[in-house]
Amino acid sequence: MNDLPHCETLLLNLENGVLHVTLNRPDSRNAMSLAMVGELRAILDAVRHEPEVRALVLRGADGHFCAGGDIKDMAGARARGGDAYRELNRAFGALLEEAQAAPQVLVAVLEGAVLGGGFGLACVSDVAIAASDARFGLPETTLGILPAQIAPFVVHRIGLTQARRLALTAARMDGAEALRLGLVHHCEADAAALQQRLQDTLAQIRQCAPQANAQTKALLLASEREALGPLLDRAAEQFAAAVTGAEGVEGTMAFVQKRKPKWAQ
Repeated sequence: MNDLPHCETLLLNLENGVLHVTLNRPDSRNAMSLAMVGELRAILDAVRHEPEVRALVLRGADGHFCAGGDIKDMAGARARGGDAYRELNRAFGALLEEAQAAPQVLVAVLEGAVLGGGFGLACVSDVAIAASDARFGLPETTLGILPAQIAPFVVHRIGLTQARRLALTAARMDGAEALRLGLVHHCEADAAALQQRLQDTLAQIRQCAPQANAQTKALLLASEREALGPLLDRAAEQFAAAVTGAEGVEGTMAFVQKRKPKWAQ
């Protein structure tokens, strides 16, 4: 694949088809600066058409995922007026849209602070793995502001009733409660168990054909916004193309020959 963009706020490691992306601003518990938003969007754009990148693992440095938006960025925007605030806020919403639509499987590893923008990133992941002692919350209203770009993704993830409770009380919860609400898929008791769950998840992803996964993810997301009949018509066309395509032929032959398909080896 082409070289990845240079990043100041992220650590990148591409290994066996998995791009590990670590938010790396530990002095601020990996708060989401405008620079970090821009770098994350650049990384997503760089790998969008790279089929050898099968999954993206997003986590934070030094025991915290992300403590939300960078207050210093908001203070800097104050001097530039309302347009700067709007652009700053909307850039993060664009990141959430792009992360959710990424053709790769997006795995979030959630430790320590998972607040505000970090909570939003958790909500757009395909697989979320939390430490039991992680702390989740939407603290925006305690600062006199709104979870403006995050709110729709939270509602889609956990439902309107729970989203209202969390957003309007700024209540904190741990990994076990996040699991109960459906925000995360796994809750692990310690670092070793968290890492093992990540490795098991990546092993499962590697069993799946990359293009089939990308198309399936797009189909699932489209089911929330498209009319059923036209969606099923398009899905039937995609199915027919997949059966006769390279992955479909390889998968069928591997099954008949009792071997792993090429993408799982």
